[in-house]
Amino acid sequence: MFLMLQRSIRVPVTRVITPLCRGLLRVGLTPNIMSVIGASGSIISALLLFGSGHYFAGTFVTLFFILFDLLDGTMARLSSSGGSTWGALLDSSLDRLSDAAVLCAIAYHLNKSGDRLLWLVLVSLVAGNLVSYVKARAESLQIACNGGFAERTERLIILLVATGFHGLGVPYILAIGLWLLAIASSLTVVQRLAIVYRATQG
Repeated sequence: MFLMLQRSIRVPVTRVITPLCRGLLRVGLTPNIMSVIGASGSIISALLLFGSGHYFAGTFVTLFFILFDLLDGTMARLSSSGGSTWGALLDSSLDRLSDAAVLCAIAYHLNKSGDRLLWLVLVSLVAGNLVSYVKARAESLQIACNGGFAERTERLIILLVATGFHGLGVPYILAIGLWLLAIASSLTVVQRLAIVYRATQG
């Protein structure tokens, strides 16, 4: 379901941002520069805003910089040199760092306030990293390992919806979101391990 949703919105979103990406390329910006700008902005905003308990502002400022990920991918496809192996690795690494910064900042604030939800953030952080690791390790073994209940996009949606509404004062929404994120992330790890297991047994 989530994969179908991503595919259904990808075409119109790409159509909208393509002129902007062409303009950014014309002024000399590169996909790698956009990746660094987006990651730096999301990391700094997450640490400053989520870390100090400003969940509503943190959600929207961090989301703004995370959306740079849409730009660098489209710019890579439009550029004369196309995407590069280094660019793909840089983008993927910065994505992981940005996601970790958001969760670590939330964990810091929850720990400071003595909130029991802290352990759910830690589970989500570990499981989210494992989702990426299992895929990367599988692909290094020439095994395709895509899919699962909650890939990066779905995990970000779950987390940022919860933090945004929590910032607006909606009761229990952060707890619901963190429970869902921890369960979905853990389930995705199991699903990807199962994909690899079936591939090795076939």
